[in-house]
Amino acid sequence: MKNKNVEVYGIGNPLIDVLAHVKDQDIEALKLEKGTMTLIDTERGNDILKYINDREKKYACGGSAPNTMITLAALGVETALAGMVGKDELGGIYKERLEEKKVQSDLSTSAVDTGSCIVLVTPDYERTMSTRLGACREFGPGNVNHKIISEANYLYFTGYMWDTENQKKALREAIKTARKAGTRVAFDLADPFVVERHYDDFTRLIKDSVDVLLANREEAKLMLGYDDPEKASKELAQNNVIAAVKNCADGSCISCSDGGCFSIDAYKVDAVDSTGAGDNYAAGFLYGLIKGYSYADAGKLASFVAAQIVRQTGAQFDEKNSKEIRKAIAENKWR
Repeated sequence: MKNKNVEVYGIGNPLIDVLAHVKDQDIEALKLEKGTMTLIDTERGNDILKYINDREKKYACGGSAPNTMITLAALGVETALAGMVGKDELGGIYKERLEEKKVQSDLSTSAVDTGSCIVLVTPDYERTMSTRLGACREFGPGNVNHKIISEANYLYFTGYMWDTENQKKALREAIKTARKAGTRVAFDLADPFVVERHYDDFTRLIKDSVDVLLANREEAKLMLGYDDPEKASKELAQNNVIAAVKNCADGSCISCSDGGCFSIDAYKVDAVDSTGAGDNYAAGFLYGLIKGYSYADAGKLASFVAAQIVRQTGAQFDEKNSKEIRKAIAENKWR
């Protein structure tokens, strides 16, 4: 891969998304925990796909960190994505689609099949995800591009990367390089169940190695033991961290270590699908920081970008919507 002045180097799970609309009773029948991400094996995945076989489905290149990199690229930020795909047809399609989205591919390949994520959207627009990591599990320390990390402005990843030892080791090596080179580390907790699984690791990580932290209300509650987004953002912002705590339709709270705390209102829109709302919030927030916005304005822009994605189905903008968002940003229509 040729480095074209990468500003954000993302490490994540490149997954083929399979999105379908279902009812609450379908989530119950499948014995899934609504609104969460569950790791599944191939057999379980086939059972879910069989259950939704007669539903209309949409396919896209996804994954949490990839979604964030794709939206950053759509906003005009040079990004690269590292991760592992299979040598299968889906892996090839993923690489092609990623580059079509103007994200530099630093993807590695494995003999294992490309991973997938089944996203079930209920009438209240909540999404329940079942993820087969597949080739993603094979990503390890040897696949990390330390040169690009050291030259980038930000290293970005999510808590999902802590679910396999290979990936965890890779991220620890990437973080070491970032800290040594002065590359800022941005971390999204990603999912309440992930926080429960890796609470101790995340506590140490936030304290020692993170510059920008993103969490939603439930994740912050699990980390700190209380349900108060504003207070949580202030506590998470200790140790020289910029912390953003998202609170769905009630907006978000941004805090920094110098004591500043900003309450950000949500943009009111007619929601269709909440898939990727958090990923796009992260993209908007990082964009604001990269462009030198105040923390409050970075939060407002993040809220604006997240609001635009829930107006459509899927976690990524098409070219038409990307142009409209870039125009709105250029003309300050999001403020």
